[in-house]
Amino acid sequence: MGQKTNPMMNRLGIIVGWQSSWCNNYKERILEDFKVRRYIEARFPKGIISRIFIERTMKFITLTIRTSRPALVIGKGGDEVDTVRKELKKLTKKEIQINISEVKRPELDAPLVAKNLVRQLENRISYKKLIKLSMIAAMRMNAKGVKIQISGRLNGAEMARCEIYKEGRISLGTFRAEVDYYMSVAHTIYGSIGVKVWIMKGEIYGKKELSPSLMQKKYRFSNHKTFRRKKF
Repeated sequence: MGQKTNPMMNRLGIIVGWQSSWCNNYKERILEDFKVRRYIEARFPKGIISRIFIERTMKFITLTIRTSRPALVIGKGGDEVDTVRKELKKLTKKEIQINISEVKRPELDAPLVAKNLVRQLENRISYKKLIKLSMIAAMRMNAKGVKIQISGRLNGAEMARCEIYKEGRISLGTFRAEVDYYMSVAHTIYGSIGVKVWIMKGEIYGKKELSPSLMQKKYRFSNHKTFRRKKF
């Protein structure tokens, strides 16, 4: 079963929390979440946004943006994030609060690794070299295991194929195993190439806080033009 399901969804409520927290108006909320995520991904340089967590209350929406380059997201004096907040307010018709969370070790973050591979594959760099460098970097940062799957017309071959590279241990069937997973697509001149990344960071024992609003954040932005740096 662990080989067939999304590792993140398989651990929901156990060691992984929901990326969107709301419970009514399903059709409207899921469309609004899609538009918010698509806007933020398009607004900032490709490959610096890890994940976007959305929490809703009756009056406002709290966005938690995990990124490897918080300075680019914040902008000079908070101008960039303030512009994003105003435009999202027009899009959603609600008050927006944005929290910026820095990814300390991007080599162990599956979305950042996958997006980096996609960006360089689109620049026509050898996929074998990229995958080996990504795996070496993750293992140097004390990852327990890394698996990368790439499929499509690799190097422009006439027949599409799938290749899997693995190092270390990936316990997909163990619920306490902290496995980070992400899938992305590289749009090259000879077709689309799918990239899947699994990174196992270790095992979690005991209860883990699942709410993104209670995760450790470095920057919080409210409706005011000036921003304050606050540790939680």
